Amino acid sequence: MTAQRIYDTVADDFSRVNDLIIKRLSSDVPLVEKIAQYIIESGGKRLRPLLVLLSSRALGYDKEDHLKLAAVIEFLHTATLLHDDVVDTSDMRRGRSTANARWGNAPSVLVGDFLYARAFEMMVELQSLRIMEVLSHATAVIAEGEVLQLMNVKNPDVSEEKYMEVIHNKTAMLFEAASHTGALLAGADEDREQALSAYGKHLGLAFQLVDDVLDYRGDAQAMGKNVGDDLAEGKTTLPLIYAMAKASDDEKQLIRRAIRKGGLDDLPRILQIVNQSGALEYTMEKAREQAALAAACLEAIPESGHKEALVMLTEIAVARVS
Repeated sequence: MTAQRIYDTVADDFSRVNDLIIKRLSSDVPLVEKIAQYIIESGGKRLRPLLVLLSSRALGYDKEDHLKLAAVIEFLHTATLLHDDVVDTSDMRRGRSTANARWGNAPSVLVGDFLYARAFEMMVELQSLRIMEVLSHATAVIAEGEVLQLMNVKNPDVSEEKYMEVIHNKTAMLFEAASHTGALLAGADEDREQALSAYGKHLGLAFQLVDDVLDYRGDAQAMGKNVGDDLAEGKTTLPLIYAMAKASDDEKQLIRRAIRKGGLDDLPRILQIVNQSGALEYTMEKAREQAALAAACLEAIPESGHKEALVMLTEIAVARVS
């Protein structure tokens, strides 16, 4: 099953979610609608709403509210992107200018706030306290993850444990919430609810670990960002943590100075150290471990095309580096 076939599994649902997203972006303030549509339509894979659709369908859900829930998840994700780009002073995402680069920081933050508000309006319409509980908790955890990452900027002493906490909060949490609430919507029993929640967590970690590898191995056209962007922003990701653990004292000090300084002055030498240390292979092995854990969570889910698609997502997550 290819990536396209995964989307084809819920093609009609996915199309209807896209229509609903556009409909619910409407605003009486033209700039709100313009910025929101710009970021929503910027070419993302919409993995998180896809997880809602697949998780709920895999458990036999046959009503309509999964469309609204998928749109809620996409609005929450888009709001975090708008805020992230302002915090990171990013000027490029998915190969296009960021909203803050085009319209400025203040409008980007405020439109992010609008999307959070619209998401919570739609969440109330679902009339499920459990879903509201999961999504409101996830939103708080994601914000904490952003603050943790901000605290760690230009800090070369971030441990692997702290790094994993940050990427769980900042990235994996919304994957987890998407598959978890999909299960809740389908009326899953506790075992299957927890299985799909854990599935989303491990899948999200796998995707983020691979993204961190691609920051040292990818290219701007494929990634929508430049090689070394994390280093330029002073972010200590797992490839650098591992490289510092294995490097000579001089190499370790070079990496530490580069993290503290930010920028790309030492990128060629650091790329060489990272590659020679085995850091990318180590990080990929951790990604494969998380993908395998995600796949194992699906053992309790009945066989179906939707379950098959969920399994294939775990394989695609770690196949993006080849």
